[in-house]
Amino acid sequence: MKPGKELLFLALGGSGEIGMNVNLYGCDGKWVMVDLGITFADPAYPGVDLILPDLAFIEERKKDLLGIVLTHGHEDHIGAIPYLAADLGVPLYATPFTAGLIAGKLEEEGLLNQVQLNIIDLGGDFQLGPFGFRYIPLAHSIPEGNALLIDTPYGKIFHTGDWKLDDAPQLGDPATAAQLSAIGDKGILALVCDSTNVFNEEASGSEATVRVGLDKVIGEATGRVLVTTFASNAARLKTLGQVARDTGRTVCVAGRSLDRILRVAKSVGYLTDFPETVDFETAMKLPRRDVMIIATGGQGESRAALARIAFDSHKLKITEGDLVVFSSKQIPGNEIAIGRIQNELASKGIEMVTDRQAEVHVSGHPGRPELASMYSWIRPKIIVPVHGEMRHLAEHKRFAEQCQVPRGIVQTNGDLIRLSPEGPKLLGRERVGRLILDGDVILAADGSTMNERRKLASFGIISVAVALDRDDRVQGDIQIGLEGVPVEEDRDAFLGEACDAAAQAARGHQGKEDKLREAVRLAVRRCATEWTGKKPVVHVLIVRV
Repeated sequence: MKPGKELLFLALGGSGEIGMNVNLYGCDGKWVMVDLGITFADPAYPGVDLILPDLAFIEERKKDLLGIVLTHGHEDHIGAIPYLAADLGVPLYATPFTAGLIAGKLEEEGLLNQVQLNIIDLGGDFQLGPFGFRYIPLAHSIPEGNALLIDTPYGKIFHTGDWKLDDAPQLGDPATAAQLSAIGDKGILALVCDSTNVFNEEASGSEATVRVGLDKVIGEATGRVLVTTFASNAARLKTLGQVARDTGRTVCVAGRSLDRILRVAKSVGYLTDFPETVDFETAMKLPRRDVMIIATGGQGESRAALARIAFDSHKLKITEGDLVVFSSKQIPGNEIAIGRIQNELASKGIEMVTDRQAEVHVSGHPGRPELASMYSWIRPKIIVPVHGEMRHLAEHKRFAEQCQVPRGIVQTNGDLIRLSPEGPKLLGRERVGRLILDGDVILAADGSTMNERRKLASFGIISVAVALDRDDRVQGDIQIGLEGVPVEEDRDAFLGEACDAAAQAARGHQGKEDKLREAVRLAVRRCATEWTGKKPVVHVLIVRV
């Protein structure tokens, strides 16, 4: 697949899901990539934290790939860079704050000198083959949220990235309605747009209102206060710094990712007025009424600061009479993990406030009124919804059509779309998939390793050792060990019966090692199924004596 005299769009991630954003544009024989993100694993991937996009499509065509352009610094847009970018061998382009986060990731992996990272000024532009790029600042929950105005011989694309409208932004200077209308005046072929909050009838709200809500909640607290939020939400960090001053509290920060965001933000001129922080020991010595802890872990992450504090495995302590504020939205799928922490806090008599009780959070993504405003300013001929599950994408197309956007297309990862000429048109399906970062190894998400691990997690494992002499005759007693097989108090009785079944099967196949091994495996598994109703993994080890 080599782009001809046409403009193509292909999502390798982020369409049909929220997270792991990877988008390709192609024309005149060349491709460019917009964003290269990750998503976080769920219980379907035991032992795995990170999911990466499968880039096989573009890896096979990397001689035609010109570069990777990053919209902003959230993990679902830049998180896969340290694992996949070096193999693509193309330069990266990002504005200063995003570039600072990327540089830190590359340095941690020893790749800083292997990947070319180009820093583009805010509002800057550059050319990659037939593609012209211009950064358009938009409000979001992280510094330097950007849309991309992409100019091609076959029409202009306005790729929003993640965005919202905010009349009182805490960080940066997003493009005004007049500036966006001026972009629309130039003629936009397609709006490729964030769909996260398309079902929200109300606008996302201003960060300024969060300061008012937090001032009230924290101002009324009489003990220590812990506020947890997304580490990357630098706008919220600025708000929390202001709230600390408003309420006369000293700030203590808990979480490596928070430290990193603060460090990078200050290095490029953001959060320079953030209050001086104190270490854990000093925070514990201050009067309870004088402390505000900002901690990671609001999504229930077991190794994050909040979980460790809740379960008393952290130097910071909170007790009855203290307050925990969840200044973030609960991401679907994290309910159980968050509930576990909240139940532990409740058992200690700690009060909690979420966005359901007070205005302590606003979203970084546009609701329907904001989407309608963007359509009216940009006036695209085509809407291409991205950054959403299928239900979000389908609703976004319907809503855009209600707002008089002439054409739209619902696409998902792997759909190859021609935007021009005569678009949008589905040309076919290309290979997409997921990879897992398992320890330090990248593997196929549904390969043999993960399938074996799922079986082990679901059914347990039985190991059988059989000693054979040089003539393949069984010697001594068969030994069996098991893990995760639900026999418990009947363990000894089960092992006795399983050993007898294995010995009987082995005697029937002496002199034929392969048949003996399989007969023993089936006999032991049959025994386990009769006892438990499950079919555990059975490994048979032949020992020569």
